[in-house]
Amino acid sequence: MPALPGSPSVGMTASPAARPDAIRRHNLALILGHVHRDGALTRAELTQRLGVSRSTVGALVADLIELKLVEESVPTGGEGVGRPSYVVGPHPQGPYVLAIDVNVTHLATAAVGIGGAILARSLVPTGAEPPTPAATVDMIAAAMVELRDAVAPPSVALGVGVSVPGTVDRRTKFIGVAPNLGWRDVPLGDLLNERIGAELPISIGNDADLSVLTELRRGSARGLSDVVYLIGRTGIGAGIIVNGAPLRGRDGRAGEVGHNVIDKHGPPCHCGKNGCLETFIGDAALLALAGRSVEPTDEQVAAVFADARDGDRAALTAIRTVAESVGQAIGNLVNTLNPQRVILGGSLSGVLELARVEVEGALQRYAFDTGHPVELCPPDFGEDSALLGAAELALNDLLADPVAADAQLAR
Repeated sequence: MPALPGSPSVGMTASPAARPDAIRRHNLALILGHVHRDGALTRAELTQRLGVSRSTVGALVADLIELKLVEESVPTGGEGVGRPSYVVGPHPQGPYVLAIDVNVTHLATAAVGIGGAILARSLVPTGAEPPTPAATVDMIAAAMVELRDAVAPPSVALGVGVSVPGTVDRRTKFIGVAPNLGWRDVPLGDLLNERIGAELPISIGNDADLSVLTELRRGSARGLSDVVYLIGRTGIGAGIIVNGAPLRGRDGRAGEVGHNVIDKHGPPCHCGKNGCLETFIGDAALLALAGRSVEPTDEQVAAVFADARDGDRAALTAIRTVAESVGQAIGNLVNTLNPQRVILGGSLSGVLELARVEVEGALQRYAFDTGHPVELCPPDFGEDSALLGAAELALNDLLADPVAADAQLAR
């Protein structure tokens, strides 16, 4: 399996000059990473995966227990001979992170623990208009207070991860452009630090990039090295993994496929151009094709899919029309990136469900014949992919070095 972004390299061997403490910390990170991605594992399974002795695994697990990151239990049932191997799983009262998924119509928020356990969550409507940066920061700050109040001690917050539908420079935490929010050149990281202080480290990423990170680590892209996550919301974006590594571009603008112009005489787009892909397959386009002249919301989009399942001809025709353009877009991605799998998230998962024949037909017409048909599938985590991706981003430091993260908590 390829090394996962932000995770310790599986199977990495220490150099002869490596200090014992560095080796120990690396192995602690490996064990925690396995438990985070796969859930409860026996000591025997961890011993096999790390290729070390049982006593070494026992000592490492004991360290992680002391750090309150994992817990052990004795399996019950079964008729095996001999003493059963202890099961190592995430500590239910271990540290957690605060995850925020900023969308045009709402903010999804959650407190997320090791293993992706959602400890508390809420949905905050943004109002009739897309939220301003200042309003968004206020809503995030209020949500953080509510989430922390909802999680019982001794669990403590370790960091904040934010998903945004726009271009993100992860180093500066600067939003270059988020057309559907109406944002341009927004220092979101600085604004959040000013509002909530420097107590918790803040990480910010693009929604499609974070969605594919979730699916790569624990979902429908596990074990793959070349994957595209095509997300459909008010806008369209792509999270791209090439040869096991995320493709972000010079300043975080890679994957903005929603603003590829497919018809210069097409409808106007929020970005200022005409005929961008998202004007043909975004939520607003789907609703307009279905004859529903309303602002796109999750409820309105869900109603179109529900009506199509019930046999509504206008709704089904709209979905099939969108499916043609979705297949064309995937064909262009296949020609450019040659992925093993394309994951369709957001409203596009509903398009795939109800019009797979149309999507695949258009894909065959537009894609170059590689001899290896690309797989199309929905995300394992559905609408939570971006939210959980924000959590994954905030958990990166803990997964990379549990000892250093514990030192941070102690300060």
